[in-house]
Amino acid sequence: MGWLNRLSRWRERRQLARHAIADPLWQAVLHAYPFIAGRNDTDRAELRRLCSLFLARKQFHGAHGLVIDDLMAVCIAAQACLPVLRLSLDHYDDFVGIVVQPDEVLAPRHVTDENGVVHEYDEALTGEAMEGGPVMLSWHDVAHAGEQAEQAYNLVIHEFAHVLDMRDGAADGVPPLGSAAEREAWIEVIDAEFEAFVQRVDAGEGTLIDPYGAEAPEEFFAVASEAFFVAAPAMRAEHPRLYALLAGYYRQDPAAG
Repeated sequence: MGWLNRLSRWRERRQLARHAIADPLWQAVLHAYPFIAGRNDTDRAELRRLCSLFLARKQFHGAHGLVIDDLMAVCIAAQACLPVLRLSLDHYDDFVGIVVQPDEVLAPRHVTDENGVVHEYDEALTGEAMEGGPVMLSWHDVAHAGEQAEQAYNLVIHEFAHVLDMRDGAADGVPPLGSAAEREAWIEVIDAEFEAFVQRVDAGEGTLIDPYGAEAPEEFFAVASEAFFVAAPAMRAEHPRLYALLAGYYRQDPAAG
């Protein structure tokens, strides 16, 4: 297996060299996204390295005439790589394509009710992660992620949290974990936090986490991940148990800087 490891390292060095991120591009990303600029030197350096590998392995497609330039690609990569900063980029191996829309899109939906009646409607989407890919993102939301962090909102992190969740099948709010015991412990915390959150949303209370998370456990995991990465101190204060759960999974403590 030694030669395979050497080959893998050679390929990685080649990808890093071919897709090295120029300093002006990286500085533009740090300026646009304070939640990245605020990380420590070690985290920023590793994130920059992962971004180069991400750019080497993924394919970007602009929809409706949108042209994806280098800065746009790096902005997406930086946010997408944040959740796997201490995991592995291999977690994203199940897909290649990233489709970038200029803004939100209308997607046709078909739902069959309990009486067998099919209902058709259009749903406005800013993003969508499909099992096996691709991942769709609205550039408008990606571009404004720095400003929207104050509302604990981040489209890229949301959709890539779904990607992580779907690594063991359909999204259910429970990403793949190391053991059955870890899975049971995860479910115990996430279920209790989700139920309490739904009660708060139903009662009309203001919440740091996007109320959209009350729709389903998988959405709760995704919006909680958004808050964890872009509004970490507030997330830790409002949801200490949930914050600790996510910190254990992502192997990060963004509230610590």
